[in-house]
Amino acid sequence: MRIDFLTLFPDSCNTMLGESIIGRARERGILDFHFHQIRDYTENRQKQVDDYPYGGGMGMVMNAQPIADCFRAVCEQIGHRPHFIYLSPQGKTLTQKRARELAQLPEICLLCGHYEGVDERVLDAMVDEQISIGDYVLTGGELPALVLADCISRMIPGVLSDEICFTEESHFASLLEYPQYTRPAVWEGREVPPVLLSGHHENIAAWRREQSLLRTLRHRPDLLETADLTPKEKAFLEDQKRDSH
Repeated sequence: MRIDFLTLFPDSCNTMLGESIIGRARERGILDFHFHQIRDYTENRQKQVDDYPYGGGMGMVMNAQPIADCFRAVCEQIGHRPHFIYLSPQGKTLTQKRARELAQLPEICLLCGHYEGVDERVLDAMVDEQISIGDYVLTGGELPALVLADCISRMIPGVLSDEICFTEESHFASLLEYPQYTRPAVWEGREVPPVLLSGHHENIAAWRREQSLLRTLRHRPDLLETADLTPKEKAFLEDQKRDSH
């Protein structure tokens, strides 16, 4: 998969995505990241990418021209138009479902905004969708873009050692992940649940599924509305709700 970043800080993005699992996947050619400095596409000597907002107000707004020309250059490099995403607190909140859908695309391009935002005209003319990573505001779009890239990349075949590494994680099936334990079997008087030491894989799988249901009910009950549950699991959750009252 190819992911292009339109950013004012390409080196920072490149460094973050050059480490650990993602970095190794890049070395093996599974992931192809490209980082484009928006300033390189300005038409002024100062390499200025922002200006005062029309109508007044605090802060500066990123110009449409360098962003548009940078994106056109990406399109030319690829040979066609990639799916173009602007990371913005005004976008739809990123979900695991949307990340799975984006992971099916051959290329995506991410626009990292700054200051008070981006000239609305370039968003209207070129951007396919806006995505937010949460209901808060950051100083720039690089961190959200890195979060989105990481979330998508780990679902690309070959990035993780096994697909089960992400299919059993929180949010993948609208459930939170079951509790995890490692050695020692007893730590400061706290024991690992005996079923995990039994070697009985069917019982372990059943326990993990039950724990996922319980954890989701306690911490994120809203996720259960879209979870794929059996009639037995729905009855189990109803019993748990009654017992908690």
